[in-house]
Amino acid sequence: MSKVEPERPDGAMRAVKDCLAGSVGGIAQVFAGQPFDTVKVRLQTQPELYRGTIDAVRKTIQNDGFSGFYKGTTTPLVGVGLCVSIQFLVMEHMKRTFARINGTPSGQTPNLSAAQLYMAGATAGVANSIVSGPVEHIRVRLQVQTAGSAAQYRGPIDCIGQIYRGFGLGGIYKGQVATVIREFNGYGMYFLAYEALVQRTMRQTGRRRDQLPSGLVCLYGAAAGFAMWLTSYPIDVIKSKLQTDGFTAGSRKYNGTIDCAQKIMRQEGFKGFFRGITPCLLRAAPANAATFIGFEMAMRVLG
Repeated sequence: MSKVEPERPDGAMRAVKDCLAGSVGGIAQVFAGQPFDTVKVRLQTQPELYRGTIDAVRKTIQNDGFSGFYKGTTTPLVGVGLCVSIQFLVMEHMKRTFARINGTPSGQTPNLSAAQLYMAGATAGVANSIVSGPVEHIRVRLQVQTAGSAAQYRGPIDCIGQIYRGFGLGGIYKGQVATVIREFNGYGMYFLAYEALVQRTMRQTGRRRDQLPSGLVCLYGAAAGFAMWLTSYPIDVIKSKLQTDGFTAGSRKYNGTIDCAQKIMRQEGFKGFFRGITPCLLRAAPANAATFIGFEMAMRVLG
């Protein structure tokens, strides 16, 4: 068994650069993907109000104007920046760890197996869930409410305050089990798809990572988004329903992840687990292309 060498002394600075580059990718993701995400969440959680994607878009404009597509943006703009920082920080750390386990010489580009890439991504996803759970909970509650006097929350701070005062930290982390499941598999597939494509291109062309064309980075980022959502969408539907469900016994529709899945199957059938997937897949390409091009370009600048 090869000896695992300790992290190099420049590890702290490397981590800072990973975080900063991840933040750039996260901010790019929010601006590119938020309108699609709003439509997706409304279709997932309010199927009785919309006949499909076009109808949801039309009614959102009719009721809330174009700004309705960016409802709850403040929360993800701050939160997703932090989430993506965590994702890339942990992912890059895991890649370096696996490279040392494999005995890859310092300075040489590591060539990780599919299983190693999946586990690196899954680890990043679980770490990310600590922040993404509450961030997405607040976001989806703001996304599903309509504008005007009927709105329950005046914004993200008011939403957090009301939930915390009424239901404590457990209320903030509502739907966390479903979130962790989604993040584990979703980001395992996400980073596996992206890194495998990047590694293959580097081997075939002999180019370094920072020499890959921007168009390919965007294309591989889009592919990573599709890999994530096509394998994780059903649990995302469950997560959204749980996070927009009531808090009290009298207002609650679901008693947990399994109960929610059973009720979706009984009431909506198998298609209920894929409600809203059209705007999700439309979002996957631009949002994740923006994420990876933002990260890679930032890393090239930071060195």
